[in-house]
Amino acid sequence: MTLRLLPVALSLLLAGGVHAQGASSIPAPRDVAYAPGTIRLEVDATNLSQRIFKIRQTIPVQAGPLTLLYPAWVPGGHSPRNAIDKIAGLTFKANGTKLEWRRDTLNVHAFHLDVPQGVSEITAEFDFLTATGSGQGRVVMTPRMLNLQFLSTVLYPAGHYAGRIQFDPRVTYPAGWTAYTALHEQGRSGDTVDYEDVPLDILVDSPVYAGRHAKNIDLTPAGSKVPVRLGVVADAPKFLQAKPEQVAIHKAMVEQALKLFGAQHYDHYQFLFSLSGQMGGNGLEHQRSSENGVGTDYFTGWNEKAGFTDLLAHEFVHSWNGKYRRGADLWTPNFNVPMQDSLLWVYEGQTQYWGNVLAARSGMRPLPASRDALALVAATYADNRAGLQWRGIQDTTNDPIVVGRAARAYLNYQMSEDYYRGGQMIWLEADGLIRAKSGGRKSLDDFARAFFGINDGEWKTQATYTFEDVVATLNGVQPHDWATFLRDRLDGKVGLTGGIEASGWRLVYKEEPNAYAKANARGGGADYTYSLGLSLNKEGVIGDVRWDGPAFKAGIGSGSTVIAVNGLAYDKDVLDEAITAAKAGGAPIELMLRDFDIYRTIKLDYRGGLRHPHLERIEGKPDYLTPMLSARR
Repeated sequence: MTLRLLPVALSLLLAGGVHAQGASSIPAPRDVAYAPGTIRLEVDATNLSQRIFKIRQTIPVQAGPLTLLYPAWVPGGHSPRNAIDKIAGLTFKANGTKLEWRRDTLNVHAFHLDVPQGVSEITAEFDFLTATGSGQGRVVMTPRMLNLQFLSTVLYPAGHYAGRIQFDPRVTYPAGWTAYTALHEQGRSGDTVDYEDVPLDILVDSPVYAGRHAKNIDLTPAGSKVPVRLGVVADAPKFLQAKPEQVAIHKAMVEQALKLFGAQHYDHYQFLFSLSGQMGGNGLEHQRSSENGVGTDYFTGWNEKAGFTDLLAHEFVHSWNGKYRRGADLWTPNFNVPMQDSLLWVYEGQTQYWGNVLAARSGMRPLPASRDALALVAATYADNRAGLQWRGIQDTTNDPIVVGRAARAYLNYQMSEDYYRGGQMIWLEADGLIRAKSGGRKSLDDFARAFFGINDGEWKTQATYTFEDVVATLNGVQPHDWATFLRDRLDGKVGLTGGIEASGWRLVYKEEPNAYAKANARGGGADYTYSLGLSLNKEGVIGDVRWDGPAFKAGIGSGSTVIAVNGLAYDKDVLDEAITAAKAGGAPIELMLRDFDIYRTIKLDYRGGLRHPHLERIEGKPDYLTPMLSARR
């Protein structure tokens, strides 16, 4: 009986019987203002001990059916990963009387209400229960700092573009704390800050970092009328101490970005920067700000030869590439219409390229360190991406939706979001090709200015682009069959390392890691990716195993633990010596492994010695890489 009824039920669903009460009852977004008025948003961010944001919204309404949406799709996250699971205690009231609500059965981010006659506003209240441990997601509240993302704290009426719904945001912070955001303050009452009224899209694009220990560092370039500041919150005051030469390097990064793009798409820019061992690290772009989180020793543990991470440079580039200009299929009218990620190799890939370039040009990462960093990327796509045998970079643009940045058992074979660094390699080759074909007169810098440097000063609107727009602009810089060039590399018909030799360098392997890799080898792990074909953490647990590499062919898998090497307890030095001895003609390397509660011994007859990536000049070929990474005057 049940089997006979199932097709009937399915036919009713497809015909609209059930669907009509679900997704189709949610008004589609239209480019019309939300007529009832401005929504007041009040966020109480003072409950640090229990790590809870308390939210209250006062929503002007009209009598009748009302659908409120909780944002699903995260701009910059390229996926529907907003943490709706962390909402609790949701209630709606009208004139003090509780209203019934029902969640949409097909779209769980939609809430349906019936507004009684005579009611002109309702209140919505809920708690946002932030992660109290990393296993629940990123930690955004600690006793000393917080990261407030308005995307997580709003409900908004369906049927309107996000840019046509006005909000009046107010946030109450812990006493004595300093808050940084791109929003302008409109007034204060005690610890409550009243921010300017803004449309929902700008509100969501304007998160907050606040902290007990904070410092705002001016990075505004000389002669510029548009302020740029680095708002730092830290676990302790000592971590805020930036040396004058460190500040000068960060200011140079901003100057080099303005020379690159030739325009600014913000009325001011506020870096949000956390130095913490407690709040989760992150990197997320916005039009007039960016969220950036690293460890506590960013300034105090600075190694002048290794330089700083390129995180701030990368996220700053996104103000132009990704926020002001973004792929046409990534633009959506509100935060519940699905995004499409097909052009992330421009959005993220070219940003990855420019992040490394700007870090080098400004001195955030010295030139030798920048070359070393590039060697590590080149080696990845020369010898550690077996996944390119079955999928191309283009297909990885689906990974934010497919994978959601979950850990992978065999990353090099499965691949994940390779449009970042794989895209970087494509744009490196494009830059080298433009320089070669133009005799060094033109470069990818010309593309950046032509494509992203339009409409100086405009920031409240966005300019979208298509694949054809990218190709047309490249042809305007330097005529070439750019459509084929890009498609061949995106679709896996051509390898991704041609830019290294096109720039006058080659990838080589040496026994010692390059200086940049050494400086960033923290935590006691060991990388044998290009020798044995595996990497280990300090406890000897194996991470990624190179598909079809020596370790893989010997039956070693990800997640096993190396207990001993040639009868000696494992540590990095012991394994280094064993690999070197095997190369000199010694016995095969014997590894004792533990898989759960099973111990086994594997003999690896590997004779290639230690191998680590480096870049080496090709004599007689023009060196285009050095000018790529050198400061513009």
